[in-house]
Amino acid sequence: MKIALIGYGKMGKEIEKIALRRGHEIVCIIDVHNPEDFASDAFRSADVAIEFTNPTVAYINYLRAFDAGVKVVSGSTGWMEEHGEEIRQLCTTGGKTLFWSSNFSLGVAIFSAVNSYLAGIMNPFPEYDVSMSETHHIHKLDAPSGTAITLAEGILEHIQRKEKWVNEKTTDVAELPIESIREGEVTGIHTIRYESEADIISITHDAKNRSGFALGAVLAAEYTANKEGMLGMSDLFPFLQS
Repeated sequence: MKIALIGYGKMGKEIEKIALRRGHEIVCIIDVHNPEDFASDAFRSADVAIEFTNPTVAYINYLRAFDAGVKVVSGSTGWMEEHGEEIRQLCTTGGKTLFWSSNFSLGVAIFSAVNSYLAGIMNPFPEYDVSMSETHHIHKLDAPSGTAITLAEGILEHIQRKEKWVNEKTTDVAELPIESIREGEVTGIHTIRYESEADIISITHDAKNRSGFALGAVLAAEYTANKEGMLGMSDLFPFLQS
């Protein structure tokens, strides 16, 4: 499969290594120094482009790739609130293809399924209040993390007493608080905590490095090569649909 890379930071380099190891060809690499290459024959030849950049440019990168007729797999977060509906429409009715996830790690996919299952169990027990914390490296621009938002949405789907998440401490029992911590070079830690007067139940995913995310992105690209529309991790991993 021919893959283009959009963004060539630590994640882009890790994705390149895993893609080559799995027998794929990297036909084009685009970063801040050569955005004109979106119009190149090399980029247009890609079966899929894998995009890991930042909230300020991800949306424009999608449009440029779509204009070139290239499908996109992206892990960039922070753009959904402003541009999510437009991109969704382009993919559902406009013939474009985007596989998007806030987190491509298989471990996080499993953790997300456990989170939703646990939230369903905890719904009848209001004596347990739920909160979340997420810790990432100091270079991360958005807070809370996209993964934290996805996990929070999974909780809100199952716990009827919670109406929304907030990125701050709260005394409102209808709000799910998410604490965002930025320190050092932490790859990503997400903890969900249910606390009562009697005890605490918590689950944590702690990413040791970026390799799990990179492998998931390549697996998503392999899946997306012959698919169309707006895709996500529940398409790649059916156990997330339950």
